[in-house]
Parts: sequence; structure tokens; C-alpha cells
Amino acid sequence: MNAITAQVSSVSALPPADELDRALRDASPAEVIAAALKTVGRDKLALVSSFGTESAALLKVMAEVDPAIPVIFLDTGWLFEETLAYRDTLIATLGLEDVRSIKPAEEALSREDPDRELWFSDPDACCRIRKVEPLARALKPFSAWINGRKRFQGNARADIPVVEDDGARLKFNPFANVSREEIAAIFARAKLPRHPLVVSGYLSVGCMPCTSRTTEDEDSRAGRWRGRAKTECGIHTMKIS
Repeated sequence: MNAITAQVSSVSALPPADELDRALRDASPAEVIAAALKTVGRDKLALVSSFGTESAALLKVMAEVDPAIPVIFLDTGWLFEETLAYRDTLIATLGLEDVRSIKPAEEALSREDPDRELWFSDPDACCRIRKVEPLARALKPFSAWINGRKRFQGNARADIPVVEDDGARLKFNPFANVSREEIAAIFARAKLPRHPLVVSGYLSVGCMPCTSRTTEDEDSRAGRWRGRAKTECGIHTMKIS
């Protein structure tokens, strides 16, 4: 069996995303993660987390289902030190057993961003070499992945399904239906630590040059790429496969 045939065979073995979405559209986040685990198995399932301001809630639910599910963390080289420290705190607090910190390819950085100014001149290209391409490499061994997008975040996220097709993989969105209040309840019930930058007015935290504080009357993601039309890094607006 050649590589192309093997990939086609692997894709055809997965249940249709729309079928899973219909079955799970009213399921709890824990039920969605458990279904993903049952569908492809732990060795073929990964959760992608930014270890951002709301990430602990999803990671807590995942850890209750299976703390050994691989977690992919994209260390872009532009993250706040507080985010790296928070990652380590959550690993210890939640007992996460397999967190993989993935970095951009040095060749790509040297070729396309030697002066570390690409975030300013071409933020889409910066996200591509620091997030999209590294994630594509990291997901190669997996048949499905989990992420933490919510419909209440608006824009391109307003209508996300619980399960969607990502080319050669299934993509599970267990928090699609979850509200801000439900996330706050998870934090309170489990006494989860908050991201250190929340108290400073950062309601959504990404890379340092492209993240700013937000006011109480702004959307939580208003501080991302402020002043630009850009609202997504790219890992959710194109098929990673």
C-alpha cells in the first residue's frame, strides 16, 4: 500500500463528521471528548491548547476524561513569559501527562523572519510560519483533534459545529455550545488558577506583539491584532490536513 492509498484508507475509516455532529450537538463537553476518544483512540487523538485565559476549563474537562490525551502547545517564540509559566502551572495542577511544546522550524524563521519584524509587516505570514505550519507537522500522527473554540466568541466562530471535517482528520469542538457563565462555573468549581495576565486586563492572550488589553465593554478577543481586519491566526480558517 503506497502513502496515498494509505491516507485515503485512513480517511475512509473515519465516521462522517456531520453524522458525529448530529449525534453530539447536544452533548456535554466531557461526552464530546469521550466520543472523540472512543472514535479514534488515544494514540490518534490530540488536544490543541494555547494555555490562554480560558484554556484551563477545557483542559480540566479533558483531564477528567483521560489526562494522557496528548496536548499540543504552539510555542511561537513570541509568547508572554506568563503564558509559558501558566502552561507549567496547569500541567502540574491538572496532572496532564503528555504536553508537547511545538516550535516553528528554524529554517522558516531564518528565511522569512530573520529580523523578527514579520508580525508587523505581514501578520498572516507570521502566523503561518509560527502556528499553522508547526501545527500541521504536529498533527501528522493523529486522526482527530480537539480545540477550545466557542460560538459566543463571534465572527468566524459563531456557527461552528461540535464536529467538523478537517480534511484527513476530524475536528472536535466540545465547547462550541458552552457559555461564558459555564466556563466561569468550571473555574470556580475546580478552583482553577487564572492566567496571570487576566488581572492586567488581557481577556484573550496570544503572541505578545499582537495582543493588547481590552476594556469591559469590548469583546474578549478585541485585543487580538487590534487595528487590523485580522481576527484569526489561520489554524481554524483552513484545513490543517
